[in-house]
Amino acid sequence: MKITDVAATWVRVPIPEARQHTSDFGRAETFDTAIVRIDTDADITGWGEAKIAAGSSGHYAGLVALINEEMAPILRGENPLGINRIWEVLYNGSRAHFALDRGHVFPAMARRGISIAAMSGVDIALWDILGKSLGAPLHQLLGGKRVDRMPAYASGGWAAADGIGAQLRSYLEAGGFRAVKMRVGIQDGSPWRSAERVIAAREAIGPDVDLMCDAHGTLTVSEAKEFCYLVRDCRLAWFEEPVTADDPRGLAEVRKSTHIPIAAGESEFTRFDFRVLIESGAVDIVQPDLAICGGVTEAVRIASLVSAANLRLAPHLWAGAPAFAAGLHVAAASSCGFILEYSLGANPMIHELVRESFPVEAGFIEIPDRPGLGITPDPVFLERHAVRGMG
Repeated sequence: MKITDVAATWVRVPIPEARQHTSDFGRAETFDTAIVRIDTDADITGWGEAKIAAGSSGHYAGLVALINEEMAPILRGENPLGINRIWEVLYNGSRAHFALDRGHVFPAMARRGISIAAMSGVDIALWDILGKSLGAPLHQLLGGKRVDRMPAYASGGWAAADGIGAQLRSYLEAGGFRAVKMRVGIQDGSPWRSAERVIAAREAIGPDVDLMCDAHGTLTVSEAKEFCYLVRDCRLAWFEEPVTADDPRGLAEVRKSTHIPIAAGESEFTRFDFRVLIESGAVDIVQPDLAICGGVTEAVRIASLVSAANLRLAPHLWAGAPAFAAGLHVAAASSCGFILEYSLGANPMIHELVRESFPVEAGFIEIPDRPGLGITPDPVFLERHAVRGMG
């Protein structure tokens, strides 16, 4: 089998005003991502996703150009089933022959950020092709799913203190969730304002529902410590990204100061970044985003590090259907995967991009057995929302 074409498309979907939310990222008026399509001479097409940021909006011209202009020419004619080889070729660039021969990396300079995100989209699509060629779901290629379904948590929570309880209760009713996540941090103006909202949320949902908080890395170390102290009696399941991903030492300091589990990782690239995060003692729950960290290939390596450190894996799944499905399969096959993120904000990239659905019933998501990622993108939707003339 040979790759005949690789094409990345910037997809931008307007969000209806009534469903827009405001956070430290600003007002969410669109949902943007890069969808990667890889065609083969066996008439098998693989789908992937590459992201420039963990949020739902962004400018994707550069990322799309990188895939279409730099990576696509390298990939055409390659065997798509040689996933490990392709990963090394893209990661190591002109020195890939050394890496393939000697068994250690010779990465191209500055091989982080947008380059790894681009590789992620390609890698996810290649695993999709492999699964389809064998008639097997992705989780089977990774050793099989541990369970037939996994618990999910409802991810959202932007309302003010007087409305956060009703907002979170609506999530619980939507799919029988027993866990919810809300946003805190700089959007509230101060740690005590965030704490006020969290206390109101806990009072509204009761003691038996897991409650997570996500600060998007917007607090200083001292602010994060203050917040943890103020919500010490709220039984938080975890506190996500209290400080910037650029400060693993600060993150470790926050973790040491509180009994609240710390979650992070959605902004990290490759197993090397995650090794630093883990060895720094900075995290309890590790959250790679498969459209950012290096795809399925690298996520499996990251999951091994997480398991070896006796930590837990909860992939960042605020994404489109390709990255969501990939993360779901990796979590289901991993020894340390334990819960799935499910967006309760406006997310057309999950609910409208593909023909399949990922229903939540009684707070659980069934792990699908469809070949590959188990998704079929709608070509009409892609064409309607494609950003043309850029990248």
